Amino acid sequence: MSRFVALLAAALLGATLAACSPNKNDAAAAAKQSAAQRLLIAAEDVRRVESALHAGGPVLTGSLQPERRADLRAEVSTTVLQVLRDNGDVVRRGELLVRLDDTSIRDSLSSAEEAARAAERSVDQSERQFKRLITLQGQGMSSTQSVEDAEARRNQAQSDLAAARARVVAARQQLQRTEVRAPFDGVVSDRKVSAGDTAQVGKELLKVIDPASMRFEGLVSVERVADLKAGQVVHFRVAGAERATFSGRLQHIAPSADEVTRQVSVRVAVEGDVPRVAGLYAEGQVVTSGEAVPMLPEASLVREADHVYAWRINGDKLAKVALTLGERDARSGLWVVRSGLAAGDEVLRAPSSGLVDGQAFERVAAKVAK
Repeated sequence: MSRFVALLAAALLGATLAACSPNKNDAAAAAKQSAAQRLLIAAEDVRRVESALHAGGPVLTGSLQPERRADLRAEVSTTVLQVLRDNGDVVRRGELLVRLDDTSIRDSLSSAEEAARAAERSVDQSERQFKRLITLQGQGMSSTQSVEDAEARRNQAQSDLAAARARVVAARQQLQRTEVRAPFDGVVSDRKVSAGDTAQVGKELLKVIDPASMRFEGLVSVERVADLKAGQVVHFRVAGAERATFSGRLQHIAPSADEVTRQVSVRVAVEGDVPRVAGLYAEGQVVTSGEAVPMLPEASLVREADHVYAWRINGDKLAKVALTLGERDARSGLWVVRSGLAAGDEVLRAPSSGLVDGQAFERVAAKVAK
């Protein structure tokens, strides 16, 4: 019995020791998990805060608009027979774009021309009659009254001829207006009608723009108009453009504000090439002053409610730093950092969620593509 008890105690002790001793596989798994949780940062993950020139001045919001643009409208009431160009088509000056029905106008022209020919014959007859009576009066065979009556008929015939010729000119002009042509080299930006539509006088048919004449048309708050002067440099960004910034010079300031928005429209002549698409949203700033300040892009900022933070690299640990931002620079798109960081500080270029204040990290070399 005592021998059985001894063997049982030995077996229990062995099981206890086996349970308490570390397993090699478990230790390796734990080490692997610890390595996976360790934060690794490469050089491309870090951005150095640099001091850059921030241009201060009134902010402009608006769009790119062509200086040369034409709204082609119907000048006669008739039916649209044919539309020869569509949106985006390149056109040349004088090229036929829309043809309108000219049947009734041609009839009017023919009638006016026939009336003019009849008036010419009437003038010839009255002129011969007047001259004949003048000759007879010299021979004492015609009265003065007859001569005066003949002269009146001649004058009336001449007036009728002038009126008939004017109707011919008007009819020809109406006929020309049934052919709508491009006023300059450009692009059709908006087609409004199709074949078969009824075109009343003033109905818009097509819009033609010159993409090479783009300019920045914007609005500025009336409170900042006093800071504006013609010729000032303007830096602006265009939505959807490949280039980050564009520049131009203030060309025109409207003499009156909009009655509804109380904003003043301005026009900026651009320098260099800009997107040749009318209506693209643009935002810019007039350069009236400048200062060197630390700036960061939006990607390096973390916004939480009304607070803004950045993750600064502090030795071998991360520090969550609260920032006070200023205006966004219209030229570069960077935010002015008023407090929290200084030029030369290093921050995470694009911080992810899940970071912890004071979290340690390890720097790794950048991978080189083979």
